[in-house]
Amino acid sequence: MAGIGSCSTTLSSTSNFCTSWLKLGTRTHGGGTILGQPTRHRQKFSIRAEVNFVSAEEAKELVAVEGYTVIDVRDKSQYERAHIKSCHHVPLFIENQDNDFGTIIKRTLHNNFSGLFYGLPFTKPNPEFVESVKTKFSPESKLLLVCQEGLRSAAAANKLEQVGFENIACITSGLQSVKPGEFDSAGSTELQDAGKAGLVTVQGKISAVLGTVLICAYLFITFFPDQAEKILAIFAAS
Repeated sequence: MAGIGSCSTTLSSTSNFCTSWLKLGTRTHGGGTILGQPTRHRQKFSIRAEVNFVSAEEAKELVAVEGYTVIDVRDKSQYERAHIKSCHHVPLFIENQDNDFGTIIKRTLHNNFSGLFYGLPFTKPNPEFVESVKTKFSPESKLLLVCQEGLRSAAAANKLEQVGFENIACITSGLQSVKPGEFDSAGSTELQDAGKAGLVTVQGKISAVLGTVLICAYLFITFFPDQAEKILAIFAAS
């Protein structure tokens, strides 16, 4: 048995989706004497509910059956490409339009590399994120936080958990793991492709076209070798 002042208990409860841990910690305050009698040590209890990490299939059931509300924490550009219908958009990062010299240099470098190739905006942490969520939802609200890869939603969940939100879930690998049609969505692309932009997408399309051309050329040479030889001779002569 642990001595007074070192007591700690861990309780666990299992849901249909994953294990949600409740940590029950104790702190002992120093005792004293009243009228010659020793006073008892008082213990202060604190409970912290951890975040549930679920698959895309489990997330869909959380929304449909458990009544979870979806909060999309991605930046504006990804949200506009594709998002779950009826979700709330509260970005964890916002576009950085600051005009101090250091920010201008960083923004220029970003736009010429990451922004150009991957279509990523130059952002900064949203200072109003927590307050924006708190104005819309109570700490007891059931919230499913989503982002593209699962990293921003985990960071957002940690911020909300620290200010008292008790029922938070995140999709482990983000919206990139969602299958087409799994959620009703809006936008110009599928949810799992909303993170793709910039020259990467153009390169992908070029590669697909070149691949198709090469396959067609291979099949033509295979099935019509005589005609292919004549065409190659014409190109060689020219």
